[in-house]
Amino acid sequence: MLGQAHYYNRSIRKIVVAFGTIFNDIQLQRYTKDGNTKKEIFRVPLSYGSKERYLTQITSDPTLTKTINVTVPRISFELTGMSYDSSRKQQSLIQNFALNANGGINTQYTPVPYDFNFSMSIYVRNTEDGTQIVEQILPFFKPDFTVTVDFITGMNQKYDMPITLNSVNTTTEYEGSSNDGTTRLILWDLDFTVKSYLWPAVKTPRGLIGALNTTTGRYGSANTNIYIETQNLDAQKVTVNYATGNNYYLTGETIRVDRPDTDEITGKVVFFSNNSTGILVVEQLTQLLQANDIVVGDYTNASYNVTSVAVSPVKAIAIVTRPSPQNSDPDDEFGFSETITNWPNTLL
Repeated sequence: MLGQAHYYNRSIRKIVVAFGTIFNDIQLQRYTKDGNTKKEIFRVPLSYGSKERYLTQITSDPTLTKTINVTVPRISFELTGMSYDSSRKQQSLIQNFALNANGGINTQYTPVPYDFNFSMSIYVRNTEDGTQIVEQILPFFKPDFTVTVDFITGMNQKYDMPITLNSVNTTTEYEGSSNDGTTRLILWDLDFTVKSYLWPAVKTPRGLIGALNTTTGRYGSANTNIYIETQNLDAQKVTVNYATGNNYYLTGETIRVDRPDTDEITGKVVFFSNNSTGILVVEQLTQLLQANDIVVGDYTNASYNVTSVAVSPVKAIAIVTRPSPQNSDPDDEFGFSETITNWPNTLL
């Protein structure tokens, strides 16, 4: 999928669970008719689901009272949407690193910021129950409440997750008219925005500097290569038929090609493999060489037939960086050693 192997960090699930956990210990205290004596206390049930679902369950009983008494008070919540938040975007090329159980290093690119919209509904039978529940929630949002979530355990990615309360609304439904009817259901609707992230896959790259490759048992290195284009008068690489040629070219000597349809072509030898690979690199050419050209050296009189012309870029500089000492563990203090190979030795 999108060029990636399957992965699932359960980021959205953790966001939903973290949001719901905040409200799973709301309690309701009952009092006697005088309002001074405590009668009973119980925790208000919390469920994940849409407001419409619970309204249907609550209002489906024609006798009303029986079902309502069993079902309410109750709190429900649901994730209603999400949107990308460009204001919190981080540098996309930055990676997080963490040791894994095998002594290597896991890597993960920075997360992508998203705003998650939640709606929460409180269902009560009377005004006192509703205000008692709401007063246990609103004072903590000024206007946001922050929780810390361990999103990627193996990467030690604990992020603060601000939860902002956007609005609070209440509505009342009646059995009859609003003037003389009996109260049927009181609803409190609260809307929240959760500022969180979605994480990409965790990877264990091979050859990471300082990390042990468990397959080879060797510590890694970083390779940096700089290339130049081969279809170039100052750096053309060709392959010659080594088996049918004679003698060998010297570095720096002038070569010549007599091609019937053009003027004489000249250049200088940069590199000659002098083995069955038949690699020849020339510079200062007056024209690019072609297949079937016969290349003759002025000094050595070496002569070879060009069988193919390279089209891939040639490595001009090769830089290999290794940890020093090479047996350093990832969490040790260590330095680096560099080996730089310049053209044309990069061809060896």
